[in-house]
Amino acid sequence: MEFIILASAHFLALLSPGPDFFLIMQASLRLNLRYGIAICSGIAFANGVYVFLAVFGFEVIQGTTWLLSLFKYLGAVYLLFIGIMLLRAPKRACDNQVSTSFLHIESIRRQFMIGFMSAILNPKNIIFYFSLFTVMVSSETAFSTRCLYALWMMSVVFVWDCFVVLVISRDKVKKSLGECIFYIEKIAGTALAFFGVVLPFT
Repeated sequence: MEFIILASAHFLALLSPGPDFFLIMQASLRLNLRYGIAICSGIAFANGVYVFLAVFGFEVIQGTTWLLSLFKYLGAVYLLFIGIMLLRAPKRACDNQVSTSFLHIESIRRQFMIGFMSAILNPKNIIFYFSLFTVMVSSETAFSTRCLYALWMMSVVFVWDCFVVLVISRDKVKKSLGECIFYIEKIAGTALAFFGVVLPFT
């Protein structure tokens, strides 16, 4: 029962669009499938870092509030940077692969790092996972079981994000969104910039 409650709360949180979703969406529309998967890998790995920190105990970071504050401001700057990049992106078709944008460089390593940095610099991720394990996981739950919970959540993040990439990367979806990709990028850029402005005050 504990696992079902934990897994359900985690998946419901995944359904709400955040900075990671907008990153995945713009990459899926602009880049080949493997680069979208690379972003998903980076996001999942960053989530894995936090979820395993939660497994090892909130006490590890609980006394270092300055660290959470540092992550909050770094995350805000990073989200603002990505948002501005999207807002400054010129109007071009989905099939136009010529781009010098930081976000659209065709590099598996670069796209992995973009996804990783987006998730690791989001302090809400660490707070969310610590809250899950503090509230929903019993202190009597075995350490090995907690590790299995962590692996499950990390895997679900990766699989769900990859599903989103696969859906948006389909030719029919790209074609239907092709005419409004410029405006989608502006909406995504505005949303990310908004997250960056609001984050320090949350």
